[in-house]
Amino acid sequence: MSDPGAVLADLRAESEELDALVAGLPADRWAAPTPAEGWTITHQIAHLAWTDRQALLSATDPEGFARAAQEAFAAPLTFVDEAAEAGARTPPAQLLDDWRDGRARLQRALAERPTGEKLPWYGPPMSVASMATARLMETWAHGQDVADALGVTRAPTARLRHIARIGVRTRDFAYVTHHLTPPAEEFRVELRAPDGSVWEYGPAEAAQRVTGEALEFCLLVTQRAHRRDLPSLRAEGADAERWLGIAQAFAGPPGKGRAPSGKGTTA
Repeated sequence: MSDPGAVLADLRAESEELDALVAGLPADRWAAPTPAEGWTITHQIAHLAWTDRQALLSATDPEGFARAAQEAFAAPLTFVDEAAEAGARTPPAQLLDDWRDGRARLQRALAERPTGEKLPWYGPPMSVASMATARLMETWAHGQDVADALGVTRAPTARLRHIARIGVRTRDFAYVTHHLTPPAEEFRVELRAPDGSVWEYGPAEAAQRVTGEALEFCLLVTQRAHRRDLPSLRAEGADAERWLGIAQAFAGPPGKGRAPSGKGTTA
């Protein structure tokens, strides 16, 4: 089981890194388009603020969250975009304050919950550590959209290990959401971490294997880059190759992903 305290510390650091990207932006720059179709920088921060509020509701008022989730399920394909659009109408300075307040309250609430407690969510219930990890994954992914919009290259950190782990653990979900039967056998995944070490998942003797840079794997499973633009990723075996074409670390239906830039090569 992951240590919630360690994950929460990394979530705080990830949030602060993104905060630093947007804190000094003039109001008009918040309207800059990001790679997500129809979403500006304002939409990205509004989405994170909204999702943090939903996670806070889950941690402090499960019955209230259940009611909110029921309303969301009435429009399963649009409720995320609708929430982002509503939040994007908030002036940037106020939105930034709202996001800061919400994520701080969420951090405190998660730190106070029993480690083994399961919190309701839009998919299966999650442990405190899993909820924090999911929030970190989303913060990093939407932060990538903001960084791309601003032309900023972010240095990869050891916090990627949380996202990589989600990406590996959601393998079967990616198959199911594409109406495919997950493979019966485990895969071997070996990823080069930012410090040069290797993060290893699955049995060493597995026939189906994925190798490459941890950053590229995280970009793939959060659908922030097209496979063709991630040249370090290699698949051995037909099932592993198929997985890299459908992988997603986030809940919900398959995303549109990113179009290839034309600069990369097919892995």
